[in-house]
Amino acid sequence: MTDAANSALLTRIAEALERLSPPPGPEPDFSGRLHHYDADARRFTAAPDYRLPLDLLLGIEAQKGRLCEALRRFAMGLPSNHALLWGVRGTGKSSLVKAAVMAEPTLKLVEIDRDHIPALPALFDRLRGRGERFVVFCDDLSFEAGAAAAKSLKSALEGGVMGPPENVLFVATSNRRHLAPERHDEAEGLLAAAEAAEETVSVSDRFGLWIGFPPMDQAAYLDAVRGYAERFGLDASDLDRRALQWAQRRGARSGRVAFQFIRDLAGEAGVTLPL
Repeated sequence: MTDAANSALLTRIAEALERLSPPPGPEPDFSGRLHHYDADARRFTAAPDYRLPLDLLLGIEAQKGRLCEALRRFAMGLPSNHALLWGVRGTGKSSLVKAAVMAEPTLKLVEIDRDHIPALPALFDRLRGRGERFVVFCDDLSFEAGAAAAKSLKSALEGGVMGPPENVLFVATSNRRHLAPERHDEAEGLLAAAEAAEETVSVSDRFGLWIGFPPMDQAAYLDAVRGYAERFGLDASDLDRRALQWAQRRGARSGRVAFQFIRDLAGEAGVTLPL
């Protein structure tokens, strides 16, 4: 086959591959503050502004201060670390991320599903060089599918030869500090499981800021209940006893459980909550 024929064949192959590749997503509209990224469609969808104010997140003052300071520095263009918020369920991790971003008027939040983590490097490239500053957020991050997604996240955070985008900060929440799945399939094999675990721990090391959310003790739980009750004008003579019974039935003490109790109390009293 001649060089000209080879060239023509390669051109036809390239054109065929281009036709098979998905079309580029529409130009994003970032006029709003919160967005969801659909990696399959490569599309950004605007979401309503998050209505929960920071001062309603009770019992996590230290964690709130650390994340808000990190986002303040990032909004100012100062050096900032990617953040991992880890700990037990219901402690306000994802609520804090959204409320803290809303408290910084110049920041935009782009949420990506954990199943779409392999698309993170491409998402970072789409945001690179834009005038806005983005917090890319993944809730409940873990790597149940093994090391492939972990490698994609590590690649995005390191940024390859171009480095990570200066205008993008990655924030994730997880129930596990090192992001590893709770169990591995026995069929996966011990060696593959060990390699996957090593990969996920390696990814967690890329987060410069770790913020832990331990379980609430009884005193902190009751403080949260009392704070919510005072905020919404709810009065119950046996507030503490009822709140503890509520937590006992739920088998947990957390900010989420405290607020669920307050919602129940408000419904009983015929009081409408603003949230």
